[in-house]
Amino acid sequence: MCTDLLHPAGPQRAATTRRLRRALAVGVASAALLCGTAAPAAAAESPGQKIADALRHSPVHVDPSLTSAIDAEQQRELAARIRRTHLPIRVALVPLVEGDSWGGKPEQLAEVVHDRMGGGPAILITLGDQPDDISAREWPSGTHQAFHAAAAVFFQKDMRGAGPAKRVARAIDIIEAGNGDAVYERATADLGAPTPTRTTADGAGAKDASGPGSPLVRLLSLVVGPVLLLAAVGLLLRRRSRLRDLSTPFALPRSVFAAARQADEAELRDRAAEEVVRLGEESRTAQGAPAAVERALDAYTAAGTVLDRARGVPDLAGVFALVAEGRAALSGAAEALPLCFFHPLHGPAVRRIPWRPLGRREQLRVAACETCLRAIRTRRAPEVLTDRQDGRPVPYFEVPAEDSLWAATGYGSLLSGTDDSLAGRVQRGDFTRTQD
Repeated sequence: MCTDLLHPAGPQRAATTRRLRRALAVGVASAALLCGTAAPAAAAESPGQKIADALRHSPVHVDPSLTSAIDAEQQRELAARIRRTHLPIRVALVPLVEGDSWGGKPEQLAEVVHDRMGGGPAILITLGDQPDDISAREWPSGTHQAFHAAAAVFFQKDMRGAGPAKRVARAIDIIEAGNGDAVYERATADLGAPTPTRTTADGAGAKDASGPGSPLVRLLSLVVGPVLLLAAVGLLLRRRSRLRDLSTPFALPRSVFAAARQADEAELRDRAAEEVVRLGEESRTAQGAPAAVERALDAYTAAGTVLDRARGVPDLAGVFALVAEGRAALSGAAEALPLCFFHPLHGPAVRRIPWRPLGRREQLRVAACETCLRAIRTRRAPEVLTDRQDGRPVPYFEVPAEDSLWAATGYGSLLSGTDDSLAGRVQRGDFTRTQD
């Protein structure tokens, strides 16, 4: 019944149906496994619970192993600074290493501690996942622009070499001012500037590997290279962390993207077909507003069009972007973010960031996933989806916009407003035109 929605040939339809059934069976088994292993861990007192208990007595908790970096007097000064803001700020500075209770991820630590403290409005500052970095997470998200407030500190020149106490104090001040987004944009404004040169001993000019433009230079030389281990670890952590983007009934599961990045083109096509089928089923059984259901059905139709004419991975990634657009409509999310601009198969973006393409003056605001966001914040090149131009691989967004719907739209990041959509552009013939 459902596979007829795509109108594939008979053998292809049968193969897709078989793969869909296998995928559903694996999903059920995986869910059972995760549910079965999560309960015992929750029953015992966890490190997160200990941190939460400590934060109920003082807004600043520092692990004993870090007291040489932030002593008792500095902790008291931070606590006093927090109290003067009259904001629900808490600071939890504990070492973050791969394999610990939160997988070395500050966002995982923050989610666990916030949950153990009972939820509600809060701002939690932790160490970042890179040296000399701090991170902030807040609930509700964006209320005090805390995320960018903490991220900006890493890029501020007067904070280079500063200890954690000074970095946290600066972040608290920015959070109190409520202008973290603007401070972050100023601090990162030069990330897309040309790489400065330094003079070598023989007088020749050499590129400075630490210059602000170097990540984007390296970015343009990247080709698709899925990081399977990171994808697997990230998937497990996210399924256990009750992150917000998994709470909506029609959210596109992150497991879909973890599997997609491991698939070759033929397998990716089959997975894309399965997701289109599911979107059609969900759209036809949805009980939401008629306008939302209509947008989802438009996305479903457009996804089928792209799937039928897809020539390679960039087009198949576009199928996933259209499915995500349709499911966002069904979820009722007012300002749902698209898939990651840099590599849509990374999955849903978590935030928009300022970014300047190399060789261009204008700065764009693109949607980035957690992995790419961390890479850019630490001046590393994110993994980028590539397309082919003149027989060579290039970042997909370097293809002329008139030749690629995905370059023109950034898989949803570069749409012009709420009335613009990937589905609408496919319906008016933008995708078909680039294929002719």
